[in-house]
Amino acid sequence: MCTTEPNRDKKQMQKLVKYFEKNGQTRNCAMVTLGFATALRITDELSLTWGDVYDFGNKHFLTHFEISERKTGKPKQVKINRYVREILKKLLEEIRARKGSVSAEDYIFSNGRAKENHISRIQAWRIIKKAVKDLAIQGNIACHSLRKTFGYYAWKYLKKSAALIMEIYNHSSFAVTKRYLGITQDDLDELYDEMVL
Repeated sequence: MCTTEPNRDKKQMQKLVKYFEKNGQTRNCAMVTLGFATALRITDELSLTWGDVYDFGNKHFLTHFEISERKTGKPKQVKINRYVREILKKLLEEIRARKGSVSAEDYIFSNGRAKENHISRIQAWRIIKKAVKDLAIQGNIACHSLRKTFGYYAWKYLKKSAALIMEIYNHSSFAVTKRYLGITQDDLDELYDEMVL
């Protein structure tokens, strides 16, 4: 089995988001955006309901939500940034226009069937793989790539410490975080080149 990679090229990640926007696939755009911006595992992301991110009583999006990670059982508090809020707001408005109402128990990434559930992990994988193929994006990019891309961007472009990224990932070992960052020889060479007095 091939290991997924982070998407190392910001422009390609932006193209992926634009692909879904251009094709009127707001749900899929939100899935990619939320996955990238929060570093959630796809199973945790797909299980989110509108009540997790939106306060129906006060009619506003929350700034944070809490989950218990399925894989580890560890609690995690996640911030919803402005970028994520915008796409979730658009998705919520589209669903309300189509269905008439949305409840706190409805899944954000609904399968749209009569017996509503969230889309499956396999369906999410297919959605991303098709977009990657259509856009001719190189590398093994799939659902878990969104989580890995979060760490790579935080480390490479935002210059955040590996310890901070490890904490967000809820990893118990730095070795795992290091693999997630997808550090290449080019990254190491860049560091060597920058080491001047």
